[in-house]
Amino acid sequence: MASEPAQKVSKESAPKAPGLLRSSGVVGVMTMLSRVLGLVRDMVIARYFGAGAGADAFFVAFKIPNFLRRLFAEGAFSQAFVPVLSSYREKEAIGAVRQLVNAVAGSLGLVLLGVTLVAMLGSPVLTMVFAPGFIDEPEKFALASDMLRITFPYLLLISLTAFAGAILNSYDRFAVPAFTPVLLNLAMIGAAIFLSPLMETKVMALAWGVFIAGALQLFFQLPFLMRLGLLPRPRVDYRHEGVRRVLRLMAPALFGVSVSQINLLLDTVLASFLQTGSVSWLYYSDRLSELPLGVFGVAIGTVILPNLSRKHAAEAPDQFARTVDWAIRAVLLIGAPAALALAMLAEPLIATLFHYGEVTGRDVVMSAQSLRAYSAGLLAFMLIKVLAPGFFARQDTRTPVKIGVIAMVANMVFNLALVLPLAHAGLALATSLSAWLNATLLWRGLRREKAWQVQARWWRFLLQLLVANGALALVVFWLNSPVDQWLAMSGLQRAQQMGLLVVAGAAVYFLVLVLAGVRLRHFRLK
Repeated sequence: MASEPAQKVSKESAPKAPGLLRSSGVVGVMTMLSRVLGLVRDMVIARYFGAGAGADAFFVAFKIPNFLRRLFAEGAFSQAFVPVLSSYREKEAIGAVRQLVNAVAGSLGLVLLGVTLVAMLGSPVLTMVFAPGFIDEPEKFALASDMLRITFPYLLLISLTAFAGAILNSYDRFAVPAFTPVLLNLAMIGAAIFLSPLMETKVMALAWGVFIAGALQLFFQLPFLMRLGLLPRPRVDYRHEGVRRVLRLMAPALFGVSVSQINLLLDTVLASFLQTGSVSWLYYSDRLSELPLGVFGVAIGTVILPNLSRKHAAEAPDQFARTVDWAIRAVLLIGAPAALALAMLAEPLIATLFHYGEVTGRDVVMSAQSLRAYSAGLLAFMLIKVLAPGFFARQDTRTPVKIGVIAMVANMVFNLALVLPLAHAGLALATSLSAWLNATLLWRGLRREKAWQVQARWWRFLLQLLVANGALALVVFWLNSPVDQWLAMSGLQRAQQMGLLVVAGAAVYFLVLVLAGVRLRHFRLK
């Protein structure tokens, strides 16, 4: 690490934090780049591997560490660590902050290393647990188990990456962590195109692409930590007061903000019993629904957590409530039209992005069914991302865990009720219904505790949204074409038609908002 004087970070020397709108915009732009490349990645995977047994096996092998990454690294750990780090930054000297970072790095790294080694040795058992439907197909089961040994170290690497990103976010350096996922997409695209021809089992190249991506993402962030003077010197110390606080907050947080990921994993388990292709159909539709969720919902949630944590540490409840209200309005502004567009353009979107190579017209139709079901819960998914930080910033993890358990049990009930009549689309719809239950209970809890209070002009804002979304629906309905025409178009024609729909719909939506009196200045907040 560089010397103390050259790298010292303090409240006095730190630059003034940018506004929430600007910070959300930076994260949104970076995340948009990542998501666009993610769609390119999925298009490449679809072209090279389709929706067959090999693709199903890879998606399971990737989903297990990716699920744990979202649950642990970006879910429980980040939501527990950022408030504690923000409290140290607000109240302690830089030396104490460094001691916290070092202790958490060593303690976290040791646990992750142990989990990774055990998982690699027991990959068949994990495959059996997470995809029991593969047991009756020995080749698919063996392939998924072999790939899991390669992909699981991604959990170790990406969790340390999330740790580094949490530090950067706490110091309002949002761009670097938001850009980092781009490296995953680039690595997997390169593996599919250049590495797969060299492999005896071509789909195995994707597993190696995941492993390479994890290493790239971690080492990319280290120089930026060095600039802050917070590059960790790992030290295992579970008795450190900050580490103990993080651990206490993490346990219930595992169920809180990440319950939607548990629901998605349950979908994969049940989908493994359905017809071949079901896992892939759910994957492609989930990826599309995650585009607006990641670009806007996650971006806003990422920005407000350290902001809310500092406001709580500074004992400013009115500013805290205004920030939560701002986040809810911002989510509604973007989430409502995004959900509407996904529902109305499900088949055209799937066809435009994935109807190439091995993906058939039937795959398009089946994926669109689950996409439409996911779109019903998109707004709820986004609200969860901004409501949960309202609890975690106040270091309250008990309330979200209770709500998470309720939502998870409800999701199981919905899954069992809907999987038989609606197959894979029923699993997606069950996830959406449980997300709405989760979001509603979080919202009610914040309101009851007065962490969110109704601000001015809410009814007028809702009416403005209703009118603008109505105009968007009319334009999309007028310009859209039947599904069979989309399937018959060339790739270029589909891209042109989709571009027209997106530009026309967005232009009408924002024009109506402006005419109704919505202005950018209404969403500026420190």
